[in-house]
Amino acid sequence: MNKFAIAAAAATALTFTMANAAFAQQTTQAPMVIAAGEMTKATEATSDTWITTKVKADLVTEKGIPGTDIKVETNKGVVSLSSTVTLSAAQKKLAVDIAKKIKGVQAVSADGLKSE
Repeated sequence: MNKFAIAAAAATALTFTMANAAFAQQTTQAPMVIAAGEMTKATEATSDTWITTKVKADLVTEKGIPGTDIKVETNKGVVSLSSTVTLSAAQKKLAVDIAKKIKGVQAVSADGLKSE
């Protein structure tokens, strides 16, 4: 009976050790995968925010363009320009050129800009 109790205790301890190791391995891997995905999203959002801010600042400081009337949105490096006021063809081209010069800009859409 004594040998049986020792064998049962050893088997139980070994089972708990193996289960604990398997559980620990699962819990450490899952958060790392989630964190990596969240980091990518955070980096994209920061880059898009930076691009939007830089484009808007450059438009506002450029003479001859109603920069305060131009709305700037960025999604994955693609800048979209729109306005509620009418711009000349030259102003529209200049606004697009300014946006294209910003580091990180992949493309510029000026479909939302009203032009003469």
